[in-house]
Amino acid sequence: MKHNISSDKVAQSSSPLSQGIRFKDFIFLSGQLGRNPTTGKLEEDFVSQVRRILSNLRDLLETSGSSMDMVLKTTIFLTDIRKTRELNEIYREFFNDPLPARSCVEVSALANGAEAEIELIAACCNTKE
Repeated sequence: MKHNISSDKVAQSSSPLSQGIRFKDFIFLSGQLGRNPTTGKLEEDFVSQVRRILSNLRDLLETSGSSMDMVLKTTIFLTDIRKTRELNEIYREFFNDPLPARSCVEVSALANGAEAEIELIAACCNTKE
């Protein structure tokens, strides 16, 4: 059976989706934008948006009993692939080795004029190896 994952620490989407779903030993988190949970507005710049996105994802994982160390795969959408270097610097602040598998693609636009969106798949912390 699948279970909803939701956190008041993360801005709610107006789209018809769950912030995340736990199914068996896996967690699937919906793509997050860099929206401030208090105001619901996008952070001002690319770096702030990416930091907020990764913080939001961390909060959702912790709500579900998992952590950033349990992330298996991230998918990153950028409106400007030339910002990958900045992304990588922030990304390393949130993930330890071994790093998750990752895809990073450039898209023509994201919702609300966002510059980045990240979704992920993680294992639950109580998963036996």
